[in-house]
Amino acid sequence: MAWAEWEQLKADAADRDSTQMRLNAAGAGGGNGKKADLAVNQGDLSGVRNEASGLKNRLWREARVAVPPSESAGGNLSAQGFELGGALKHVAERWDTQLKSLLDACGHIANHVDFTKFLHSDDDQYVRSRVSSIAALDQAFDDDNAPKGEKNKADN
Repeated sequence: MAWAEWEQLKADAADRDSTQMRLNAAGAGGGNGKKADLAVNQGDLSGVRNEASGLKNRLWREARVAVPPSESAGGNLSAQGFELGGALKHVAERWDTQLKSLLDACGHIANHVDFTKFLHSDDDQYVRSRVSSIAALDQAFDDDNAPKGEKNKADN
């Protein structure tokens, strides 16, 4: 699709004043009439953490196996006068550098999830205690708990 064609499609959609095409927005209320809330439970966080940790372990075991032989082969080829040896060593070094960056990112994800769970565990308890105290307060104002003389007044 050419840029001019894309611009024309956007202009046509704007002219129709249609909600069929929305760019970079979901609209008010997320489009489903409900208030949009972010909800994450401990199971979700544990799943993300486990996947990141598992990926890190697999990468270390399986993705790094080619580096030592490639460096060795590159050294041998260079010693024999082949320019390919230097290129092979360069590729092995770049692979190792990129792999370490990816391993760090996986570790960062796992650590961040652990930190997030720790940081917000007190928040969950605080909210739980506030909600339960509101429920107890509401129950205290229930008609069933009113003094006997007050029950009759409420019925009239």
